[in-house]
Amino acid sequence: METKMYLNLAVKDLNKSVKFFNELGFSTNPKFTNEKGACIVIGENIFIMLLVKEFYQTFTDKQICDSHTTSEALISISLESREEVNEMVEKAVKAGGTDYKREQDYGWMYQKTFLDPDGHHWEVFYMDESQIPDQM
Repeated sequence: METKMYLNLAVKDLNKSVKFFNELGFSTNPKFTNEKGACIVIGENIFIMLLVKEFYQTFTDKQICDSHTTSEALISISLESREEVNEMVEKAVKAGGTDYKREQDYGWMYQKTFLDPDGHHWEVFYMDESQIPDQM
């Protein structure tokens, strides 16, 4: 069996969050979607589980952070080109997200950042591994 990655995120409004990620071009897996959560397909083996806060809370005794004011994680997605990076951030803003930080251009890596409607921090980047400096 191949290893799969499921990132679970607490969300306030499930329908709004699903719509946001669908507008970025990611599909929803209906097999793992109901009124408590939705499975967003990021890649062949990478998924986001959007869980309404009440349901998310059943998996942990810890307090759920307010991701608008507290950093819980930096979620990064690699894309095929600088243009795709720019397009994804444009789609995110159009769908209700926030363009969060100025672009970073390291020559070999190009990165932009957005926040989804629940304040989760997403970094999208293009990296040309053949251009990574020998000394990092």
